[in-house]
Amino acid sequence: MKTAIWLYLFLFLAVFDLHAQYPILTPFAISLGAAPTFIGWMMGIYSLTHLPGNLIAGTQIDKHGSRRYIVFSLLGAGIILLIQAQIHTPWQLLALRSISGFVLAFLSPACLALLAQLSRDPVTQGKYMSGHGVVHTLASVVSPAAGALIVGSMGFSATFASLGYLLILTGVIAFFSMPKGLVEPQPEKVTEPAQPNHLPESKKVFLPVSWRYFALPLVIACAQGILFFELPLRGGGHSSIMSTGLLFSIISIGALFTLSMLFLNRYSPKLRVTAGVLLMSLCFFALAAIPQLPLPTVLFVLGMSKGITFPAMATLFIRLSGGNKLGRIFSLQSIATSIGSFIGPIAAGQIRVGVSPYFIGFILLMVGILLLPYFTSRREASLSTSDTKSVLG
Repeated sequence: MKTAIWLYLFLFLAVFDLHAQYPILTPFAISLGAAPTFIGWMMGIYSLTHLPGNLIAGTQIDKHGSRRYIVFSLLGAGIILLIQAQIHTPWQLLALRSISGFVLAFLSPACLALLAQLSRDPVTQGKYMSGHGVVHTLASVVSPAAGALIVGSMGFSATFASLGYLLILTGVIAFFSMPKGLVEPQPEKVTEPAQPNHLPESKKVFLPVSWRYFALPLVIACAQGILFFELPLRGGGHSSIMSTGLLFSIISIGALFTLSMLFLNRYSPKLRVTAGVLLMSLCFFALAAIPQLPLPTVLFVLGMSKGITFPAMATLFIRLSGGNKLGRIFSLQSIATSIGSFIGPIAAGQIRVGVSPYFIGFILLMVGILLLPYFTSRREASLSTSDTKSVLG
């Protein structure tokens, strides 16, 4: 539990630091002379360079543990922000965002794998995932508005520098406070007579996890990328940084609202994922087709859908994997998220004149729901049965 508390603290500081940049980056890029199409590529390249980091993280986290990669991500991202405070051209910003994408690719799978492997009990794992969601959301509630306030009083350069120092300080604290020899324990292997012995170990791990599950984080990230691109550019890009920051905070407040409903953990993670993504898709449809609805209300409901979806999706991947090779499982999830986050803002930048990007987000989310496997395999059913038995004692 002590490790979980420390990890939650690091997550809070890191998420606060990173989300404070959401309402800042687009106005900062415009101040450097970047066009909307270039901004889409700037946001997308960050996610594209996540991919090599995700591929490396998958095997290395399982082999060495999460600690070194958490520290590396925090320190590296902090140093990049210090450099970002001194740049003067859009191309310099593009280069730094691409490096930052690679550095931060290790943080999410390392944190999720460590949290999941602090306990083998499925109920406790679900609580850790919910705790991760609560901490993530609490930080993202205050950080966009805080980032906008800091920019208003200090300017872009001082804001990036202060955020960079905060990340570096967080990395130093993580280095000295997390157990040095921590390598997460793996569950004992269960012998299954029907499992073919000639398959490589990696095949045994990923056999029950259909690629269709990983399509879901891809389309969710794509839709989110569209949202993060469009909100700062509403009104032709003349909206204030403060109003944009408040809108991002409203999304996080909505997520916090549903994350506080702890009774939702009693329901099947697949059911929660389906309901959450369906609600999210309806919000994107409302943004595209019903402009009369108050924007803060729609964003609050969209945040509620995120609070339902993300903890449930993490729990679903834990159950599907049987608790094995969680670093690789969450690495694949991060890869899917990176691809979606790359496609989303670039697509929005290219098509926003002809059709509402929000409608594209709606279509993608509905496709993700349709691709989700609703037939329960024997392996998945056995995992769910064992989870139920452990809950009932």
